[in-house]
Amino acid sequence: MTEFVRKRVANAKNDILSGLTVALALVPEAVAFAFVAGVDPLVGLYAAFMIGLITSIFGGRPGMISGATGALAVVMVSLVAEGNAMGAPGEQLGLYYLFATVILMGGIQMLAGVLKLGKFVRLIPHPVMMGFVNGLAIVIFLSQLGMFKEFVDGEKTWMQGGDLILMIGLVLLTMAIMWGLPKIKATSKLPEALIGIAVVSAIVIFGKLDVATVGSFIKDGGGEGLKGGLPQFQFDIFSKIPMNFETFKFIGPYSLILAAIGLIESLMTLNLIDELTETRGNSNRECLAQGGANIVTGLFGGMGGCAMIGQSIINIKGGGRTRLSGIVAAVTLLLFILFASGLIEQVPIAALVGVMFMVVIGTFAWSSFRILNKIPLTDAIVLIAVSSLTVFFDLAVAVIAGVIMSALAFAWENAKKIRARKHIKEDGTKVYEIWGPLFFGSIQAFNSKFDIANDPENVEIDFIESRVSDHSALEAVFNLVGKYEEAGKTVRIKHLSEECQALMIKASPRLANVIEHDVDDPRYHVMAKAMK
Repeated sequence: MTEFVRKRVANAKNDILSGLTVALALVPEAVAFAFVAGVDPLVGLYAAFMIGLITSIFGGRPGMISGATGALAVVMVSLVAEGNAMGAPGEQLGLYYLFATVILMGGIQMLAGVLKLGKFVRLIPHPVMMGFVNGLAIVIFLSQLGMFKEFVDGEKTWMQGGDLILMIGLVLLTMAIMWGLPKIKATSKLPEALIGIAVVSAIVIFGKLDVATVGSFIKDGGGEGLKGGLPQFQFDIFSKIPMNFETFKFIGPYSLILAAIGLIESLMTLNLIDELTETRGNSNRECLAQGGANIVTGLFGGMGGCAMIGQSIINIKGGGRTRLSGIVAAVTLLLFILFASGLIEQVPIAALVGVMFMVVIGTFAWSSFRILNKIPLTDAIVLIAVSSLTVFFDLAVAVIAGVIMSALAFAWENAKKIRARKHIKEDGTKVYEIWGPLFFGSIQAFNSKFDIANDPENVEIDFIESRVSDHSALEAVFNLVGKYEEAGKTVRIKHLSEECQALMIKASPRLANVIEHDVDDPRYHVMAKAMK
């Protein structure tokens, strides 16, 4: 017990300082995503607090940060708009439909955890993973460019002249502090992001510089400020929207899409953090935690969310390794809302943009440029395609498309590997020794190996170096046997695995006479064990 406590207390300082940094970075992100979704900033901030706290305590990946995200916000836009159109002007019915959708979304995610579907994240190939982080880095970078705009006569336009130079200067100063601080031995253990934000904030406040701050960002977007109370249970959900099939038909598709995007982004981020920390998280536990967090968030007035790769990397780079870092980030965010909104509203946007730009640099897989001409062409195409789709569509579309492309490429490559080595025994029997996997993609090549019309009376097909992988393959073997029998020839099948034998005999009992069950060949027993 003492050792258990000692290991966790040893990193407490890093966890706390890293959590404070993350809390600061969460504020403009949560506010911005709330504006994207068309809801009040507090709806985004409450989501960041509740999801961050619950997943930090119960999630499958210590050190990973969750909250309101842009990937979900862009889907919520049409949901909120359509929901508002169903009610009277000013009724904000879309907000309550959003809460109901987030609750259902959480239920779907918890079901995925119960069914242990999180393990399927292991099927995501490395090129898809690299494309994901590259695309996400570009998305984070592009999302920060909007911070270089200002309101002029009610219109949002790009900064110009002195304002632009000052903004760029403060961003570069923040980045320089974050880059240079770890190189100074005496300060190598200080959270560079937090120091950068503090230094730039002090320059702006004491220098009375006229720059965009968190407070002006919220007010420019139509919000009234960060100040708020504790999240309240949303009893109105069950009275303002009808609980019937029509409502389910409306929110159901949105819930499925949001659940899928949330889980894919969370599990991909979990994998990335696993690689950075050289540890392993629990994907099914993360599904349950994300689902439970979204149910609670929907019931208490939050917009829902999932893992945030940018903030998670800030946390890991800042030394956050345990659940304490996420808990500190979430609780600090709530304290900002309750007591310190005035101070946080003075933090310059430039400092937070600088932090996010350093996240972009740390997230992007720069090695992908070096290996593009060294990896198979299909993998290079997948990497580039996933990066592009992440930028132009969304993460779920990109990852699903990448997995499908990789699977098709894998199937095509294996389809070409089927071989048949032929020889004649002393008794005149022709033997076909099959090499390579037999599945739906290799059936055509498999069939082309046989010369039924010119083969002798007795034929033997040996599968010791092959495996019958699916129903299409079983059907191909069944049809081949039928063709030999129609030609009046005898065919025997050797070295099928016990599983394949059982399946073939179940599909056609007469094949029991064609398959050799007792094989006196030590290679067969070794192969049979390896296939189990």
